[in-house]
Amino acid sequence: MTSYLLRSASPAKTRADAVVVGVVQTGKGVALAPGGEDVAEAYGRALRPTLAGLGVKGGVGEVTRLPGARTLPAGLVVLVGLGKEPTPDVCRRAAGVAARAVTNAASVALALPADTPELVRAVTEGWLLGGYTFDRFKHDTASEADPPGTVSVLSSIARQQEAVTVFEEAQALAAAVSGTRDWVNTPPGDLRPPAFAEAVADLHRAATKGRGGPRVTLTVHDEQALAELGCGGILGVGGASSAPPRLVEIGYRPKEARAHLALVGKGVTFDSGGLTIKPAQGMQTMKSDMAGAAAVVQATYAIAALGLPLRVSTFVPMAENMLGDRAMRPGDVLTIYGGRTVEVTNTDAEGRLILADALVRAVEAKPDVLLDVATLTGHMVVALGDRVAGVLGSEEVVTAVLEAGRATGEQLWPMPIPEDMDERVHASKVADLLQHDWVRWGGGLFAAAFLREFTGGLPWAHLDIAGPAFNSGGPYGHVTPGGTGFAVTTLVDYARSLC
Repeated sequence: MTSYLLRSASPAKTRADAVVVGVVQTGKGVALAPGGEDVAEAYGRALRPTLAGLGVKGGVGEVTRLPGARTLPAGLVVLVGLGKEPTPDVCRRAAGVAARAVTNAASVALALPADTPELVRAVTEGWLLGGYTFDRFKHDTASEADPPGTVSVLSSIARQQEAVTVFEEAQALAAAVSGTRDWVNTPPGDLRPPAFAEAVADLHRAATKGRGGPRVTLTVHDEQALAELGCGGILGVGGASSAPPRLVEIGYRPKEARAHLALVGKGVTFDSGGLTIKPAQGMQTMKSDMAGAAAVVQATYAIAALGLPLRVSTFVPMAENMLGDRAMRPGDVLTIYGGRTVEVTNTDAEGRLILADALVRAVEAKPDVLLDVATLTGHMVVALGDRVAGVLGSEEVVTAVLEAGRATGEQLWPMPIPEDMDERVHASKVADLLQHDWVRWGGGLFAAAFLREFTGGLPWAHLDIAGPAFNSGGPYGHVTPGGTGFAVTTLVDYARSLC
């Protein structure tokens, strides 16, 4: 178990096996970044030619290892590139790289730029998330490097209360992101809808135990309850699976709440495409199709743990989209909770159907603002790539979500819902709404227009995280392979802006 400390000590005097220092690019070459001044002094005049001889360029994420100078207690100095400007986003990524670069060290001191609360948060989150691993299903982890016993974040403002607060909050947020990653990385056969609902219940018990725990309510609707409620979207998508669907509802109601936020997350635990079956390659990462649900759940409990004066109502539909004689068919008409009917034309566009039920439930809670998070469309990945999420909806809410993303280092981009999408969504000849129209262009925009039909005119934003929710490649910055936990920190920072 690693202990995390916030200290004001000098990196040149701190007793640690390894010290991490930033390198910045200047007009005169590279130099050690703020926070590493004492280390530079310890090396003296030998530092600049040493860096030049090793080919250190200071590019963001570049790593160079040096033996500690004779005057340094640390045996190893790890230099991490910060580019030209050590912004919080850059420092978060650099700390993540450092977490993977430092091995076999019992103690580590992070002497990256941390002279503002924003930088303290970034460095702390970056280290915690960059060192994340998922080894639940590995039998032999003996070859894995043990994490350090102590990690100290060195900061000149370590004794200021604001710095202490953000340091503690950063650990809570990183835990929520890691919890999201754990769920997304779990094999789909081990996290089917009933098991996913039970995992949320386990988190609920752990988060609310004891007298000091936050006051959070949890309700799980099984398939019988869903039928009684009339949640035709969730039942239609989950009908072919032997693991029946669920709808999880979470409520956080602190005293003197200043606003009321509703969150909805797509929880398709595995998406085969249904009768509109996906190609085999398209199913490889479909265990991640519940990343939106994981994010809103973890964000809700993080908000409660931080004690934000904000009421939160969270709705998480869970279903497994499979094939069978009970599967919904193209041409079927489903009745969504509340009575509106939807013509199904593509069973692989299932996420919007389960979200529809949950959105109407959320509207009934009468929130001030409504956000939904979903790995919804491949169209958004085509448009924005696999590291940027699309945000659509009410202009003022979209703007605020984008601002929250900038503060947390998550990349989001505003996308429109053109007027013609409304006509397309209402094009069904047999039902109130058309689920999908097979037009190749603007599919992500169509999906958002469809979801808007169930938001009751509330201020609303839709986060399509189909790209950044899962990293199929190697690690970068503080992002590790597999589930990324994308949207958790953005949601929490957005929630904070409402307080």
